[in-house]
Amino acid sequence: MDTTQRTEQQRSADRRRRELLEAADRVVLRDGPQASMNAIAAEAGITKPILYRHFGDKGGLYAALAKRHTDALLASLRAALDAPADRRERVESTLDTYLAAIEARPQVYRFLMHPSEGSAGGDHGFDVGKHSAPLLRRMGEELAQVIEERVDLGPDSQQLARVWGHGIVGMMHAAGDWWLGERPCSRAELVRSLADLLWGRLAAAGDRIGGPGF
Repeated sequence: MDTTQRTEQQRSADRRRRELLEAADRVVLRDGPQASMNAIAAEAGITKPILYRHFGDKGGLYAALAKRHTDALLASLRAALDAPADRRERVESTLDTYLAAIEARPQVYRFLMHPSEGSAGGDHGFDVGKHSAPLLRRMGEELAQVIEERVDLGPDSQQLARVWGHGIVGMMHAAGDWWLGERPCSRAELVRSLADLLWGRLAAAGDRIGGPGF
């Protein structure tokens, strides 16, 4: 098999994988945590064994969907952090970007973070602890990198940036999960309250010399 043929086969496989993920997205948007491999295979017009061939198992499909949505969310958060605004506005914009994302697609959020809600067994049971924890860990590391690049935290800045990154992600996740379930206040009110909680130390820290600023 020559290089051109192998490249074309890889492109075809990548295209097919994207199509299957799009079918999975449609089912998740409709069914949320109750999305099943059977329903996804039916939506894609294939048999379940073919779906397993592409993703290995439910965990493989979950990981692919999590990466797809996390990539999109991180790109949105980066855009909010890069927007021309003062620091307080950027903090609020970043918090609002996260909350807007989970509000816009609550079924996707619940599938990614609460897949065990779907069913006690059968085809539905995703291991939420196994898969959602790495997703949150990745977001924490990404935010830690942004903080270290932009904010002067003094001695031990790398460690402190990681503490802040994972702490902020944990706060956003816990507060957002509670808010999405109960809706005790408007999104704007929650954003302001969370920004107030973060603001004291953030307001006091200077921008890192040579960095893009925060």
